[in-house]
Amino acid sequence: MRNMARLVAREDLESLLSAIARRVTEPRAGVFGPGSMMWKISRESALFLGSGRAALLQLAHPWVAAAIAEHSMVLGDPIARFHNTFRIVFTLIFGSLDQAFAAARHLHTLHTGIRGELPHAVGQWERGANYAANEVAALLWVYATLIEGAVLAYRSVLPLGEGEREQYYQESRTLAALFGIPPAALPDNWQAFEDYVSAMIDSAELGVSAAARSMGENILRGVGSWIHPPHWYGALTAEWMPPRFRQEFGLTPDARAANRARVWLPRLYRRVPAALRFLGPYREAEARLRSRGPDLLTQAGNRFWIGQRQMPFGNAPHMQHEAGVSHPTRSPETGT
Repeated sequence: MRNMARLVAREDLESLLSAIARRVTEPRAGVFGPGSMMWKISRESALFLGSGRAALLQLAHPWVAAAIAEHSMVLGDPIARFHNTFRIVFTLIFGSLDQAFAAARHLHTLHTGIRGELPHAVGQWERGANYAANEVAALLWVYATLIEGAVLAYRSVLPLGEGEREQYYQESRTLAALFGIPPAALPDNWQAFEDYVSAMIDSAELGVSAAARSMGENILRGVGSWIHPPHWYGALTAEWMPPRFRQEFGLTPDARAANRARVWLPRLYRRVPAALRFLGPYREAEARLRSRGPDLLTQAGNRFWIGQRQMPFGNAPHMQHEAGVSHPTRSPETGT
């Protein structure tokens, strides 16, 4: 299969951003703001319980795996990839409107240069099939892994009602627009979203290549990093993976370790002080709304979660074009 669906052009993204701007009443609060479910869920450090699963499911898309293998400059450093991904994602969520829009444009610019041909046949894709990071269907899958993984991780430690989950999903459709995904490409509600994810998991559109499996192993082992995920994290990730991909990635289940983690994690997590539990980008956003800069604890949290002391594009109002932007993230590590 060599024919791709529609690519997201720059004018497509700008149209989506204009529609968002018309709905925003407080630009300093950003696209979502403190009363949103997006902030409530995304502020929790527990979301990273599902980041390994989301990363593996992204790698299960042959386009994503090929793009990372052929275009990444941090292939052997999963923590750098982690930082680069969430530096952009959290700026989209917690940045001011100018920061979020600058991050969206930066992401689109990075993705524009990521294209090529699959080196091997995988799933329904023939060897030599074209791929491009700015293709709508590929972007949709990456977005879906992040949203589904966030809900799964959040519910593993904190209660989440069906109404809250639906509100979160509806707000996530705006996050999808920041990725460049048009509303017509998105499922209408959470149930339709779950149906889409299930259909993708069962489809030949996904498939784990040898390169994807190797990258997945490196992620779960923390290869190239001083942070090595504990055994219980790998066990929980394996249990949360769809059986098909548990097998294709060669994951070894450990039901006993996973069950123990499911019991003690919520008990321990709810006792963690908010200053440690809530992510640095969220605390930075709260400080911004009080006309303050991030304090030392917030800066330290940011360095841990996004690899730098503050969210990027702080001078976004002065950025009209990304071509001249000097940005700490030079590799296309934004989850695609």
